[in-house]
Amino acid sequence: MRANAASYANKIGAPLELAGVADRSLKPLVSLGVTSKLITRDTESLILRDDVDIVVELFGGIEPARSLILKALAAGKDVVTANKALLAEHGEEVFREAGKHGLALGFEASVGGGVPIIRTLRDALAGDRQRALYGIVNGTCNSILTQMSEEGVEFKDALADAQEKGLAEKVNPDLDIEGHDSAHKLCLLVTLAFGTLLTPPQVYTEGITAITQADIAYARELGFTIKLLAIAKDDDGAIEARVHPTMLPARHLLASVGGAFNAIYIHGEALGWTMYSGLGAGQLPTATAVMADILEIARYRVADGARRAHALGLPVKLIRRASVRPMDDVVCEYYLRFAARDKPGVLGAIASVLGKRGISIASVIQKGRGAESTVPVIMRTHESPERNLKRALSEIRRRAIVDDAPAFIRIEEKL
Repeated sequence: MRANAASYANKIGAPLELAGVADRSLKPLVSLGVTSKLITRDTESLILRDDVDIVVELFGGIEPARSLILKALAAGKDVVTANKALLAEHGEEVFREAGKHGLALGFEASVGGGVPIIRTLRDALAGDRQRALYGIVNGTCNSILTQMSEEGVEFKDALADAQEKGLAEKVNPDLDIEGHDSAHKLCLLVTLAFGTLLTPPQVYTEGITAITQADIAYARELGFTIKLLAIAKDDDGAIEARVHPTMLPARHLLASVGGAFNAIYIHGEALGWTMYSGLGAGQLPTATAVMADILEIARYRVADGARRAHALGLPVKLIRRASVRPMDDVVCEYYLRFAARDKPGVLGAIASVLGKRGISIASVIQKGRGAESTVPVIMRTHESPERNLKRALSEIRRRAIVDDAPAFIRIEEKL
């Protein structure tokens, strides 16, 4: 902020001053102008000071972040946060408090890092009705899957490399690799896109830990790329909200988004498809988004102190609770991988069970025979409700014609 102080002052029409920093480490950063006089452990006293207009929360986690934000809003302070977990789980309470006091709540950095997707959905696309969105919103998972695809390594090796590079938590990376971080972000995107309140337990969530190098290779053979997608669709009020590994056509724009980059692909009734992409993690992308919120709020304050725009694009009291379609009712195409017993009639038996459940086969890949007791059988299906697929796979497993549980990955081709 201090490095660009003159530029910010020009954009706002007044100087922007750092009033204080609440930090557990209490380590000055003289090169950035953060002296010991600016640092305190008494967070509550800092946010309640009369000379503080905007409170920026970057603690993460639920508490004490939630309590401090609510106190700041009650004291008449505008708030900026990057805390997607807090907003996903307690967003209704926090947004209502901001609306009650006519205050701004900036949260651009909570989704997509430096990609301005919050403003885009709230403002730029406000004149359209959004029907669907597909998001690569976790840079850790995207980096791992990119390395698996490009270098031929297995998941555990790609995860270890991501941890070594600081892209994944070393102690417990589950928040990222099990899909929970993406689910938190999807909750916010759904509220902005469809005007419905969604909480993490309503989002079907599946991570990337079961993806194998075999799946990567077979996906490529079928013309697909595997990505962890946060998917939301609005079918006239019935909301689909799910996070899981997804096969995309290799030619699709989302399939080409690699490394730690994020991308959100949105379908509007009038505008059609648009995509927004950029670095999704890291200090500078996050700082860019945080500063954008600070500058926007400061402009309001300097201009005339008028009531701030609604953080979600409409009053919280008008936002309805989401009616989420059960995962069993979701209709997809599927990639199936069986370790089939190498004996006559097995392929026909698998096809028979699938057919009985109304699942038709689009293509089959059968690899190798010989000394092995099982052979890999790969199938791509046409569209079917997930309930039918699960019942079919359960019956196939019970018949003992395959070893291990069959693997399946959902396919999204019509996007």
